[in-house]
Order: sequence, then structure tokens, then C-alpha cells
Amino acid sequence: MPQKEFCPKSYQETPAGAQSSAAVHLRSGSDKRQFDFSFEPIRENLFRVTFSSEDHPLPPFPSVTKPVTSLEDIHVSTEHGFQQKTIEVGDVIASVEWANTPVVSLSWKGTDKPLYRDLPLRSYVADASGIAHYTEHDRNDLHVGLGEKRAPMDLSGRHFQLSATDSFGYDVYNTDPLYKHIPLLIKASPAGCVAIFSTTHGRGTWSVGSEIDGLWGHFKVYRQDYGGLEQYLIVGKTLKDVVRSYAELVGHPILVPRWAYGYISGGYKYTMMDEPPAHQALMEFADKLKEHEIPCSGHQMSSGYSIAEVEPKFRNVFTWNKYRFPNPEEWIAKYHSRGIRLITNIKPFLLGSHPDFQKLIDGNGFFKNPETNEPGYMRLWSAGGATGGDGCHIDFTSAFAFKWWYNGVQSLKRAGIDGMWNDNNEYTIPDDDWQLALDEPTVSDGAKTGVKGTVGDWGRAMHTELMGKASHDALLDLEPNQRPFVLTRSATAGTMRYAASTWSGDNVTSWESMKGANALSLNAGMSLLQCCGHDIGGFEGPQPSPELLLRWIQLGIHSPRFAINCFKTSPENNSVGEVIEPWMYPEITPLVRDTIKRRYEILPYIYSLGLESHLTASPPQRWVGWGYETDPEVWTKTLKSGEEQFWFGDTIMVGGVYQPGVNFAKIYLPRKANDQFDFGYVNMNEPYTYFASGQWVEVPSEWKKSIPLLARIGGAIPVGKSVHTRVPGDETPASVAVEELDDYRGVEIFPPRGSSHGRAFSTTWFEDDGISLKPSISQYTVSYSSTEEKVTIGFTRDQKSGFVPAWKELDIILHHGDERRVVSDIGKPVEYKGRDHRGRVVYTLKN
Repeated sequence: MPQKEFCPKSYQETPAGAQSSAAVHLRSGSDKRQFDFSFEPIRENLFRVTFSSEDHPLPPFPSVTKPVTSLEDIHVSTEHGFQQKTIEVGDVIASVEWANTPVVSLSWKGTDKPLYRDLPLRSYVADASGIAHYTEHDRNDLHVGLGEKRAPMDLSGRHFQLSATDSFGYDVYNTDPLYKHIPLLIKASPAGCVAIFSTTHGRGTWSVGSEIDGLWGHFKVYRQDYGGLEQYLIVGKTLKDVVRSYAELVGHPILVPRWAYGYISGGYKYTMMDEPPAHQALMEFADKLKEHEIPCSGHQMSSGYSIAEVEPKFRNVFTWNKYRFPNPEEWIAKYHSRGIRLITNIKPFLLGSHPDFQKLIDGNGFFKNPETNEPGYMRLWSAGGATGGDGCHIDFTSAFAFKWWYNGVQSLKRAGIDGMWNDNNEYTIPDDDWQLALDEPTVSDGAKTGVKGTVGDWGRAMHTELMGKASHDALLDLEPNQRPFVLTRSATAGTMRYAASTWSGDNVTSWESMKGANALSLNAGMSLLQCCGHDIGGFEGPQPSPELLLRWIQLGIHSPRFAINCFKTSPENNSVGEVIEPWMYPEITPLVRDTIKRRYEILPYIYSLGLESHLTASPPQRWVGWGYETDPEVWTKTLKSGEEQFWFGDTIMVGGVYQPGVNFAKIYLPRKANDQFDFGYVNMNEPYTYFASGQWVEVPSEWKKSIPLLARIGGAIPVGKSVHTRVPGDETPASVAVEELDDYRGVEIFPPRGSSHGRAFSTTWFEDDGISLKPSISQYTVSYSSTEEKVTIGFTRDQKSGFVPAWKELDIILHHGDERRVVSDIGKPVEYKGRDHRGRVVYTLKN
């Protein structure tokens, strides 16, 4: 692409800068191309940087509103020199020099080496209609974030587009861009972490040390196609610190309904069927679930329900094909009677044959092509695989279009649909100059800034966010006390204020795809896409082998979102395609069933991780070095790749097998350097071996048994029934229909083989009704210590919030081979219950 770099210099402090002791405000010396620069601390570890001019304005619709400065309880001091200012904010030393170009550096108090530093002489650059920002690059550091980017997890030494596209059948190791647009790059090292976050929705690129120039040394460069720079720098000792601070800036992950953590079924084929009609085919699928005793909490309804009955048989969002679904409300009620929720696919574009197409034209609801002064037409997906027609994307800055979409979502909700599936929302608009309506109140402040009302200047990705808001608000306004559930394929930093869940899009069936997806999950989680998963078995491509399918399900139940959904295109019928079904291979159906039932058994653990995500922004699925930054091994290339193992919560270390016919895996067991006693790990499967931490181990893993799963000694996993259950307080139709009450709770514990040397281990988990918008969250803490002869248990309930679960007593489940007796730390009755179906010793702690 063209490059027209101009590097402003000769900066002087402005009056605003002189008046603010804790900030820097500068203006460059050129009269013709004058630029403003600012640097200001917002919080102890949060700094805002801007670089703009009259023809390079700040983003008109930033993905985060500038927060109020909050430094009241923080020690702040400044030292002013010639063309230089040093600001001490808590433990962070920020320095700004402007002898040439502004150079910002951040370091910890008492250290010499900066955590972050701009590239001298070339830091902030105008580049045609956009900007470029150059920073120094340490090749040994780990770089993560950017939403979801091609594997491996470490982004160092690579180049990425900041854009989104419909990446059907992508290569997890090579395709870029994918579906998300999140300009958040985090640099992590044992010394600390720094995040660089840009607020624009416009396109750009990140070169994370992929460019080399002998004159300039090693550098990273962020390029933005349009406008000026608004950027936040976030400093923390660990990734956990930085991710939490990022969440405080953009918003914590919203609450996800409890049911959405269960098995979510799907498949394009079902809603595309005419013989038998789709409503019947879907009921037959529900019958099969019951026949095979496979629990299921929700079903993703693909868009075939909205494809016209007569030619042209194109997709018409918010309409129903009455041959496939003669009575939608009645059919939805039947599905609810099985305890299964429905999530409906909706896409933000209309083909010319849509019954409301002219209405959207008349209401100025589409983008406008300035060359024709007509709506912006483009080729759009119309029905089956590789089919298309001419149509228009919805402009969500149009008040008419926003309201039309809102009403459409409410029509589906009134029919009984539980959640919205915002799909194909990457907004691959072909022309930067297409014009926006800008009369929707959500964007009214930005519209007043005078920024040109074009797709390029405002950014395509803003429509992904506004679509999320429209869907969210429509659901919330109908059910103001319930959590809206919006599943979104594309996302921005702000989209997840409205969408509860996302996934990695249209992946392919292969062992490599399963492996690389782990890296995508880890970067997604650190970018606050925390209820995230993958289409198990692969969305596109050949059918998985029995071994691959079972391995993928074994892996998938240990992720926040667990869904089997696909569109397997085939030469015979490209309109309908094939699906993956849990019972498609009879020889492994019992193993698939047991694996999915294990998902439900550990649902209290998974759901608590979801609540923890909402409260603290810690992702449920975590890099192996998360919390173990003092272990040098986690900083090696193998473990920075994030491909083969990860933490699921802080108790379960999940490994995997990523080749056919392989029955073992090598797993690293991280160790905290400052722990006086590190009791290691234990294999959760046969042969139940105990391992010391700080080493690589080989773990046996036969494919018809389990993937490698190791528990951290001292951890705990709260468990429930291995079926779909209903929780007190959820009175929605699909919940009321569930037969089993959530009235059992156990805790799997993993004490040392011998004495814990006086150390008591503690685990807290959270519970609520799983559906309320503003829930009463109760918390439960189990603690334990051990000797050679016994395990001593402590248990406390904190139900001051008002939520009281259906379970009363607590089972204590010892690990395989542990025959010690269990006693209460305060003398409460503890009864020996026997052995469970896995042969483990179980005691009951009486209420």
C-alpha cells in the first residue's frame, strides 16, 4: 500500500501542558502540518496517549469512552527538565522527552530498564490519511492479544491485519485476518507486562517485530489507515494484572446464562431440510439426544429457517419459511419442553428480494455509494454454499435501520427464541468512501466532531459493535431481569459489552486445526473474549474420523464454550451439506456420551469460572505461564506457542494428543519459584501418577479413555449431576421443563499423598441462579490439609447475597487410590458414603 510518512518535530508545550503538572501536552512546530501530542496518567497503571491534527482527528466513535482520571489515593510526583518530563505514579515511572519526536518510556520505580519505550526519532508519524506508531521491540518477550490471530499464541516476529473477514475454512496457522478486530497488543516478560490499546474501529496493521531495518534497530509498528491516534498504555506485574486493568477500561465480560455453558448442538443441515421439513428434522434430532441419553442445553438454529419458500430462495432475515416451520411458536414450545434453548442465526444484510428491502432504502438504512448516490450494493451470501446475490449491508448508524433490527430481534424473542446468533457480521464493505447515515443517537456525539461520515474514517468494525448493542438491547427490553444472550462471530473491544459469547468461526476438520485452536483461545481470553470456543470436529472439511472426533470432544469439554456445529459442504448437495452428530460412530457413542456427561458433572466448576471472569476478568482458559511467571521454562518457545496445553481454571492442567495413533503426550508442570512447598500434580486418569512440578513428563493417553488431564495438588473441582439440571430461580420455560434439580454438590480434592506439613489448601467457587441480570452471588470455600492417616476438611458458605442453592450437603471425593479417612476441622459429622462409579472414596460432610 502507499506510504507517505511525515514525522512532525520541533514540539513545544502548549498552555494546557504548562498548567497540568501530571500530564504532557505538546504541539509540533510546522505551521502547515501541525500535530498535537498528549500524554496523561489516568490511573496508577493506565496512561492515555493522543496524536492528532486537524486532518487526522481522533476516532469519532472510540471503542471506549475516556475514563475519569482517578489518582486521588496514588502518590504522584513530577520532575520537569528541558524538553523532558518525568511523572512518578505509584510504582511506575513515566518519562516523556521531546527534543526531536515525543518519546514515552515506562519503567518500574527503582529499575533502569524500561518496560516500554517509543522508538526515538520515529515515534509518532503521519502516514497519508492515517498514522503510524513505532516502539522499541525486545525479541525475547512474549506478545499476545489482538483478539484471535493465527497460531501460535506468541505473536512476536509476525505481521497482522487489524480487520475482519468471513474466513470460511481458514488455515489456523496461516490465515489473516480472521473474525475479530481488537487492537490490543500485550507484551509480557518476567519483569512485567505492558498493553498497547488503540480505540479506533478503523483498519490497520500490527508489525510485531516482523520488519527489520538496520538503521532503526528492532521495532514494532502499529499502522492505522485513517485518523489520529488515541491509545492507552496499561502496565502490570503479570498478565492477570494487565487483563484486569484492561477490563476496567473497556468493561468486564458480561454475565453468561448458566445454560450456555452446557452442550450446544447445531448444524446447518437441519434448518435447510424440506423433506422431512426442518421442524420435523429438528424434533428427530432432539429425540435422538434423548435416545442416546446425551444432555443438551441449547441448539444453534442456522439461517435456513429464514430462506424463502419460493424463488428466489434467498435468505430473508427475521422471516420464517412456513413450509419448514408452519407454526414457529408451537415448535419452539415443543423444543423448550425438552429443556433445550434455541439460538437463532441472524445476518446484518439484505438481498434485493427481501420483503423489507425497499423499506430500508426509503429509511436510509443502507450505506450510500457517493458515486451513484444510491445504496451500496455488493455480492452477499444468499443461501447454500458458495451461492450469492446482490444486496446491501445494514448501516447501524442509521436510526431507522437500528430500530428495524431491534424490532426484528424482538419479533423472534416474542416467538420464544432464547438468544440471538449475530453471524457474518465482519462488515467486509468494499469501499472506504461509502457514506454513513449517522443519525442514530448512539453515534450522535461522534457525528458532531466534524469527522467525515465515511466507512473508512469511522471504521467498519463499529457496525459489529452496534449490531451487538441492537440485539442486546432488544432482548433486554423485553426481559429486563434476565441476561440477554447474544452469540457473535465478529467482535471489537466494545462488542463484548453486549455479546455474552463468541467462537473462532468456520474452522476446518484436521488434527492441526484442533491443535492451533488452543492458541486462538488463549489470545481470545486475554483480549476479554472469555466465553469462547470452537466448532468441535470442524465446521468445514471432511467428516472427522472417530479418533479425531472423540479427541476433540475430550478437549472441548474443557473450554468455556462447548458446541458441535458445522456445515460440511458436499458435491452432492452444497445447499444442505452434512452434519456432525454425537452418535455418528456407534463404536464410540458411549464414550462420547460419557465425555459430554462429564462436561455437565464439572459444570459447577465451569460456571464458577464464568462468574470469576465477570468479576475479575481472569479468563477460564489460561496460558500455562499464567500465575507462574517466575518459572523460566514457561518463557521458552514451546510453551509460549500455547498450542498443546493450558490451564482450565487454576486446578486442571489440560493437555492433548494432536496426531492419530498416538497414546501419550508430553506435558510441562509449572512451578512457582517462591513456593516453599510445591506439592506437584497428579494424573486424573489411569495410572493416577503423582508428579513433581518444574519438569516435563510423559502422560499416557489412550484415545478411548481420555486426553491428558492433571490436577494441581491442593486444588479442588466442585461437581454436580452429570445431566442437565435446573437451578432455583430460573423459571424460564426451557428450565422448568428440565426434570433434574441441581440438588447435588460434591468437591473433588487432590491432597498430597502424605502430609501437607501444616499447610491448608483453599478453593472458593461461586453460584447464583444462572439467569438474573443482577444476580445474588453466593460463594463457597472448601479447605483441606492432610497427614499420612487423614484429610481434614473445612467448609464455609457465604450466602449473605440471598441465593440459596438446592443442594444441602457436600460430598468430599478423594482421588483414586486415596483411602484416608476424612474428618471435619470443627467436628461436624462426616459420613463415609462408599465409592462412586469411578471407584473413588466419597465422604459426606453433613450440613
